[in-house]
Amino acid sequence: MAIHSIPSISVRELAQRSHGENSLDVVDVRTAGEFATVHTPLAENVPLDRLDPHLVMQNRRGASGQPLYLICRSGGRSQKACEIFMEAGYENIVSVEGGMLAWEKADLPLVRSPGKTISLEGQVRIGAGALVLAGSVLAWFLNPAYIGLSVFVGAGLVYAGLTGSCAMGVLLSRMPWNRRGNTC
Repeated sequence: MAIHSIPSISVRELAQRSHGENSLDVVDVRTAGEFATVHTPLAENVPLDRLDPHLVMQNRRGASGQPLYLICRSGGRSQKACEIFMEAGYENIVSVEGGMLAWEKADLPLVRSPGKTISLEGQVRIGAGALVLAGSVLAWFLNPAYIGLSVFVGAGLVYAGLTGSCAMGVLLSRMPWNRRGNTC
């Protein structure tokens, strides 16, 4: 399949378009836990790992000819979601530049939960760090072969950095604490 050029929109422009519009469709593709912590009041949550383009398009508030805006934490997952929609044959799919990080930085309206949830990226860092530390300690005190655990995690991080695809992130996104509060 050919690579599509993914249209994008700035957070400020999206916020301006939302004034007076009650049919603007914004889908947040972060995990349910990330969405529950903080999100734009414009968005509905459909995590990337559960994204069904046909179902999303059937449940739209706005007209099918209107753009569908996709947002995530920083823009990476929303671009992947745009590709999924385009591969399914949908057009007029737009990625929100900079994601929620840019939305917060622009001081635009937010919905915040009273509790604190660790972002998926933070969970990956904690998990990878814990595994590297465990592999190192086990190799030092029990058997040098345990260094393989640290090597495996390091290789996974290099692969994730080069490809933008993180196996640990995918696994963590499927954990129960990242699925709570899912609206779709």
